[in-house]
Amino acid sequence: MTATNPIFKFLIKLLWPLAWLWDGVYRLRRFLYNYDFIASEKFQVPVISVGNLTFGGTGKTPFTIWLSEYLNQQDKKVMILTRGYKGKLENSSGVLHSGKRLGFNPFEYGDEALLLVRRLKNAVVVVGKKRKQNLEFYFDKELPDVVLLDDGHQHLQLKRNLNIVLFDALMSPERYHVAPLGYMREGFSALKDADLIVIGRASQVERERLDDLQKLISKHCRPDVHFSLMDYKPTGFFDSSYEKSLSPEDIQGKKVICLAGIASPESFFNLVESMGADVIERLSFPDHYFFNVEEVEEIIERARQEGAYVVTTEKDIVKIRRITDSPSLLYLEIQVDFLSGKNEALEIISQAIEN
Repeated sequence: MTATNPIFKFLIKLLWPLAWLWDGVYRLRRFLYNYDFIASEKFQVPVISVGNLTFGGTGKTPFTIWLSEYLNQQDKKVMILTRGYKGKLENSSGVLHSGKRLGFNPFEYGDEALLLVRRLKNAVVVVGKKRKQNLEFYFDKELPDVVLLDDGHQHLQLKRNLNIVLFDALMSPERYHVAPLGYMREGFSALKDADLIVIGRASQVERERLDDLQKLISKHCRPDVHFSLMDYKPTGFFDSSYEKSLSPEDIQGKKVICLAGIASPESFFNLVESMGADVIERLSFPDHYFFNVEEVEEIIERARQEGAYVVTTEKDIVKIRRITDSPSLLYLEIQVDFLSGKNEALEIISQAIEN
């Protein structure tokens, strides 16, 4: 449906008042917190928020892994406060420790929490949407040096030393409207609180489109805000026991059924295809989807008949591995790869954790 379509124009007129009201509520909320009409707490260790303005799909999890690994290299113990979306503990709390043998249930902690704690060396992951209360409860038990607020730009109960806001270069420009008109949970005015902007999947769009996005974002930021550009580098294909089965080059020419339950499945599909795989089927499910036995067994059987691998994401494997250990099931591991602005980002992060 194009912008010139009469139905589209009618929907815009119908939804505009709702979007205006939505944006107004968020503006007022942020104003009340920023000017201390509603109290927010400054904590005794640095707090770094990794967030966005849109509904998912900007690469917060791989970026949080990269940031945590950097902080570990600086001999900092990291505590990550995450919601544990769709896990049973989302409305209460739970704690996970890296370096421990994993037997945790994604149905309880959520998929992202298990991914984070498995990848990190010296970190504590605290699950639960009441992140301020969880920090207060677990701090004395864990004594972290730095706290990372996952998906934290709208979580204003905690003051932070650094606000990092992520964008996805692949998101269509027409979707940059506040809900229900578009895909934004909060308007661009919220960027006044941003200290570092990171644009992901930057190499996957034309330079002109990337420049237009940066100009759009810059209009709403403080003059001193720094921009970094990043993409994701494949490190290999791993089985359900987290053992490496194929290098990135080994997938060339092999038949693959791609399976993803994430916010931006097309970017995952395109990445696998760009590595030279013969992608014969693309299967997408809702973000944070919990697969059932019948679905997975049917997909694996189709792959067996086709002589293909089933390739899924690292976030999905923490759930699917509880269903099957089929050798034809692999997941693609990725890591953050900066295209520009890495040194400046590290300097900003280092300053934040020293204050």
